[in-house]
Amino acid sequence: MKKLKAVWELMRLEHGIMIFLGILIGSVIALGGSGIPSWDKFILTFFTALFLEASTFALNDYFDLDIDIKNNRTDRPLVRGDIKPKTALLLFAIFFPLGIICSYFVNLTCFIIALFTAIFAVLYDSHMKRVKLIGNFYVAYTMAIPFVFGGAAVIQGNTLSLNIHPAIFIIAIIAFLAGSGREIMKDVQDYEGDKEKGVKSFPRYIGKRKSNILASMFYIVAICLSFVPFFMSQYTIYHTNLAYFLPVLVCDAMLLTIALQLLIKKEPNLKSYRKITLVAIFAGLLAFLLGAFIPINI
Repeated sequence: MKKLKAVWELMRLEHGIMIFLGILIGSVIALGGSGIPSWDKFILTFFTALFLEASTFALNDYFDLDIDIKNNRTDRPLVRGDIKPKTALLLFAIFFPLGIICSYFVNLTCFIIALFTAIFAVLYDSHMKRVKLIGNFYVAYTMAIPFVFGGAAVIQGNTLSLNIHPAIFIIAIIAFLAGSGREIMKDVQDYEGDKEKGVKSFPRYIGKRKSNILASMFYIVAICLSFVPFFMSQYTIYHTNLAYFLPVLVCDAMLLTIALQLLIKKEPNLKSYRKITLVAIFAGLLAFLLGAFIPINI
C-alpha cells in the first residue's frame, strides 16, 4: 500500500483526473451541452490525459531530485526514498508513448496538440525549468490546453481544425492565468533552493514581494474574465445561467481571498495557498461542467 501511495504521489494522478475533466468540459461545450463524446473518444482522451500527465510528472521529479532535496520537499516520494530514481524513469518510458498513441486514435488535431505538448513537457523537465520565466508559462499552458484538446476531440473526420466554441477559449485563458499565479507562488516558495542552483525565476529578478503581487494580479484578471460567459450572449449555454454562475462565485471567492492575502501579507503561507487555489480551480471546472448540462437561466 505504501508503494502504491508513493507511485500515486510521483505521478500526481489527481492532476490527470483534473486534466481529463478539463478535456471533458471542452468536449461538452463543443457539443453545445447536448451530451458527452462517444465512448471510444471518452476512453481515449482519458488515457491520453492520464498517461501523459503521469509520465511527465515522473520525469519532472527525476530531474528535480537534487533541488527538491535542498528545498526539503518531503512531499515528493523520490526525496523520501520511497521510489528509486530509475523507477521514475522507467515509468516515464512506459506511459509517455502510450499517451501519444492514444491521442493518435482520437483524431489528427488531438494528435498534433498532444505531440506538441508532450515534446515541450520533456523539454521543460530537462531544460526549460532552469529558466522559470519560460517554464512558468509552459506549466500554465498545460492547464489551459486540455479544454482546447477536448473541443477538438469531437471534431468529425481526421482533418486539422480548431473551429471550436468561443467559451472553450475563455476557460482556457482563465486556466492559463490561474496556473501562472500558482507557478509564481511556487517560485517564491522554492526561492532558496532555486537561488543555490542558479535557477532564473521571477523572485530572482523582481524579489519575492513583487512576485507575490504579480501572482495576485493574475488571479484578479482570471476572476474578472470568469464573469464574461455569464453576461455575454455569444457564450450561449453559460449566458445568464446560474448553474454556472454560482459555482464560479465559489471559485472566485477563494481566488480573491488568496489574491488579497498576497497583496497584504509580507510572508504569506504559500504552501497552504497553493492547495486552496487547486480547490478553487476544481470549483471553476465544476462551474463550467454544471453550466453545460443544467440550464438555470434568469
